[in-house]
Amino acid sequence: MVTLLVATTTDPASINPASTLLAMPGWHPAPSLLQDMRSFGNEGVRLLQHNKGIVKEDDLDKRWEDATGEWVDEVIFFSKHTAVSNRPALTIHPIGVPHLREGDFPPQGGKPGWAAPPDPRMGPWLRLLKIIAQSHNLVPDFEITLEGTHHGPLTSKPTMFLEIGSTEEYWNRQDAAEVMALLVWEGLGLGGGTPVGNWSRESSKNKVLLGLGGGHYAPRHMDIVLKDGVWVGHLLSGYSLPMEDPSQSYADDCVQGIGGTWKHSIKAAFEATRSAFPGGEILAHLDHKSFKSWQRTAITEYLGELNIKIGKPNDFY
Repeated sequence: MVTLLVATTTDPASINPASTLLAMPGWHPAPSLLQDMRSFGNEGVRLLQHNKGIVKEDDLDKRWEDATGEWVDEVIFFSKHTAVSNRPALTIHPIGVPHLREGDFPPQGGKPGWAAPPDPRMGPWLRLLKIIAQSHNLVPDFEITLEGTHHGPLTSKPTMFLEIGSTEEYWNRQDAAEVMALLVWEGLGLGGGTPVGNWSRESSKNKVLLGLGGGHYAPRHMDIVLKDGVWVGHLLSGYSLPMEDPSQSYADDCVQGIGGTWKHSIKAAFEATRSAFPGGEILAHLDHKSFKSWQRTAITEYLGELNIKIGKPNDFY
């Protein structure tokens, strides 16, 4: 089994961490088995470089398996992050666009209704990222945060994005590139240490957070995930839970007739999370204040139909 790292030369926040990582010991060029891509190997890790947009190359996991016969265990992308605030940030997030309808155009890749299995390392690596960033004096200038599930490219293996934001000045910061490279180096145990975030169904702490609601940076969910031992799956921000108000009376908490793709989004995110954490107990965590009462009631009812328990913060520790 191999870990597939992916970078693009078109993005400084992608190629700079990759180049920094390749300057560390143990790397060697590998045969170029995928068209127009360079590849490098280091123990059980393969790093691919291409020259397209990072969300443009679909199914790299399957294509690598077909070309090499190596089983891909997970896919990790280096990328830039953009934000209206322009605030410097180092982020981690799962991918998918489960809220889009069939026929919708996904502006940043992926396939409508799809969610990739989230990489189980996300929670442990977020905590490791904060430690490394602090040791390099990037905190508090840089925000260390998760993001909600969004964009492509298509993958079928556990996947996460590692991003540097939020403007060209920060995309080109070498100290930020070094932190992201060290995150991968230490997180995958390439320096000889113990890898961070390897999931085991025998784990004594096997509860996994499925985040529902809130803003793109999932502050209510972040409060939980920053605690040691917490695992995190998909994070569906409010915009990924479209709910159409039927404009009816909500007497007796009647929630019939609520349209939108919110049900499919929850189900797709849950199933992808469950596939990434075999043996884990998936608990939904709701950002209650981000929902209207009828929305909370509808979501709670639907979670019950799917036999998904709702967890409070203390349930995850």
